[in-house]
Order: sequence, then structure tokens, then C-alpha cells
Amino acid sequence: MHTALEAFSRWLEFGIAWIDTYVFVVANVVQVTAAAGLLAIARLAAPSLERLLDVGPKTGRYRRYSRPVASALKPLSWSIIWIFLLWLAAFAARSGDWPARLLEGVVSLLAAWIAIRLASGVIRNPFGARLVAVIAWSVAALNILDLLDPMLVALETMAISFGTIRISVLGVIEAGLALTLFLYLAGLLSRLAERRIAGTDALTPSVQALANKFVRVFLYVLGFVLALESVGIDLTAFAVFGGAVGLGIGFGLQKVVSNLVSGVILLLDRSVKPGDVIAIGDTFGWINTLGARYVSVITRDGTEHLIPNEELISQRVENWSFSDRMVRQKVPVGIDYGADVHKARALAVEAADGVDRVLKEPKPVCHLIEFGDNAVVLELRFWINDPQNGVANVRSAVQLRLWDLYHENDVVFPFPQRDLHLRSSVPINVNLSEKGELSTANGNED
Repeated sequence: MHTALEAFSRWLEFGIAWIDTYVFVVANVVQVTAAAGLLAIARLAAPSLERLLDVGPKTGRYRRYSRPVASALKPLSWSIIWIFLLWLAAFAARSGDWPARLLEGVVSLLAAWIAIRLASGVIRNPFGARLVAVIAWSVAALNILDLLDPMLVALETMAISFGTIRISVLGVIEAGLALTLFLYLAGLLSRLAERRIAGTDALTPSVQALANKFVRVFLYVLGFVLALESVGIDLTAFAVFGGAVGLGIGFGLQKVVSNLVSGVILLLDRSVKPGDVIAIGDTFGWINTLGARYVSVITRDGTEHLIPNEELISQRVENWSFSDRMVRQKVPVGIDYGADVHKARALAVEAADGVDRVLKEPKPVCHLIEFGDNAVVLELRFWINDPQNGVANVRSAVQLRLWDLYHENDVVFPFPQRDLHLRSSVPINVNLSEKGELSTANGNED
């Protein structure tokens, strides 16, 4: 019991002595006072910075690109001003050989906090945001404790070698961070390029899709190369790896590569493009997007079919809007032989003209096709220019109007008829035998 009390007393005395030596000293009090004063100045100057961030054109490139950045920085105005003032104060103290350890610690913690706030606003993935937070706080803590440089040295010494190639833990971490940063920038630039390309009316949709794919692939490859070069990795070391990848593609990824190449061919020959109405196999719909591996086709029932690009190259495809979107529809109509054919034709044209989606030019026409067994067969022909909105619905609308007009004007629809002719009756003698059996005159039993 006495031993525990004595140990506690020794630790308490050591803590008090450490606080007196390192905490309650003039240098630390001055630094804390300076940090508090700079915080007050930052709070007073923050509204001015917020108004400055609000200044800018409401349209054009500033609204599209700079406005989101300004909106993200506006809540951090006071912290940005404070860290800038703290950095100036720490720099001035170091230049004058004054203690600045506490100011530098506050700068490190504040920088980590700002990085976390910005990452949480930019990174939508919760895991990625937490990872950035852990890294930022870890670097700030190591920097405050003067353990950052020794930690970097220790990570650099932890390495393995393959001939002339040396891979360290620090190099892997740097490569991962650089690759993440460059790929994120490549994705951001590719999205900006896609918006610019989409706003160019001089390019057709297929050319726009091809340009988007080329820019995206180029930026991602460039980001990968720059990330490796930034950490000093010799790209010639990947020659063997590239050969292995090529061999794997040749044997195991034939379909994948075939679909990729087919997608490029579809974009180059412009046989299909976004918005086209196509029919392939049992699928009928309009093209939503042209992907690197597949084509997205949305049917009238809302189902989205992802058709591999290879099938559009190797199979027969009906493109209803390849050269234009005008499509002619044919509706067969049967009328009774006793009906007025001329009147029936005029009413059929009137029925088509009464539907909004039917084009007025070329005009609807109705032809007499044949004299059938039970009806006079007419055929109503009309044009539409929006097949992506459906074909069966416009045909149904025309036929319903035709039904109403024919009934209003006494034009009769026929139905199958059969006439049964009986041959003249032949008398048959029926005899009753002694056993009660019936028989015909020629001896056959009835």
C-alpha cells in the first residue's frame, strides 16, 4: 500500500515539475496569447473573405468551375486566415530564434482539420473520407511530436529488392497516394472535357462519344504514368508485366477485347448512335448510351438491355433512325363487300389525320389491296417521326378512331361466313327384322 502511494507521489511530482518546466513558461504563454489574438483577428477578417468569395460572375466558366470551390472554402474562411497568420508568426519566430513549437503544433492540427473538412465535402465515399481523416490526424500528431522524419526514415529502410529494383514501404505509400491523386484529377478533367464536348454542336453524338472515350483513356493513362514517374519508378520495369498482360488478353480476355474493339468500330462507322431506335433479335428500343463494352438499349416497357458491342457488329441490326427518324406504318383494314369502298378509304385517311403523332406530310393514304374471301382488304399507310415513343400505341390510336368513324358512317366490318349446301335427299328403305334389328334396303345396319 505504501509502495503504491510512494509511486503515485513520485509520478505526481514528476508531472508537476514537467508542467512547470515546459507549460507554465513565458515562451508558451506568449505563443498561446499570440495564437488567441490571431484567432480573434481571423474571426474579424472572415466576413471580408466570405464577401470576396461571393464576388464573381454568375454565369460562364466561373459559375461552372470556380463557384463550387468558392462555396466549399466559404465556411472555412476564418480557419484559412488563422492558419495563414499562424504560419507567418511561426516563420517570424523561427527567423528571430524565438520559440515557436506551440505555434507549429497548432498549424499542424489546423491544417489537418481543414484537409478533413475539404475531403468530407469532395469525397462522397465514407471510407475514403475516413481514410483521409486518419492520415491527416496521424501526420499532424507525428509532426507535433517530432516523429514524422524518423518515421519516414524507418519506412524507407523497410524495403525488398529484386535485382536492381528496390521497393520500400515508403515508396509504396507515396505511389498509392500519388496514383490516387492523379487518377482523381484525371477523372475530374475527363468530366470537364465531356461537358465541353457535349456542348459542341458541330460534333455528331457518335463522334462526341468517341472523343469522350479517347480523352478519358488518355487522361487516365497519363495520370498513371505521372504517378509512377513522380515516385521515381522506372517504367521499363513493367515490360515483362506488359508482356504477361498481353498474353492473358490473348487467351482469357478475348471477348472483353472484342467488345472494346467493336465499341470503337461502332463509334467510327456511326452505324448506331445515342437516341437511335433499333431492333436486334427480340429487343426493340432506343439507344441510351454507348459504353466501352456494351450498348444500353431501353425498351418501351422501361427495361434497359445491356447488349455487348460484338453482337451489334456480327448480327443483323434494324436501325429505324439511321438516316432519318421517319417511319411508315401500315394498318390493314377489311370492309364488307356491300360497303362503299371510296367512302371507307376517305374515312381511313381522316382517322389517321386525327392522331397528333401522324405526320401531315407525307399525307396518309389508303389503298385497295385485294378482294379477299370475306372482305375487301384496304391498307392504311401513314408516317411518324418519333418511333422512340412507341409504334403500337400510335397504331392503336389510329385503329380506334377508324372504328368510331366506320360505325358512325355505317361502314360494316366483315366476319368470316360459310354457306352450307345440302345435296338433294335420296329415299332410304328401312326394314324391321324378326329379331328387332333395323336395316337399310341395301343390308347395312343403321
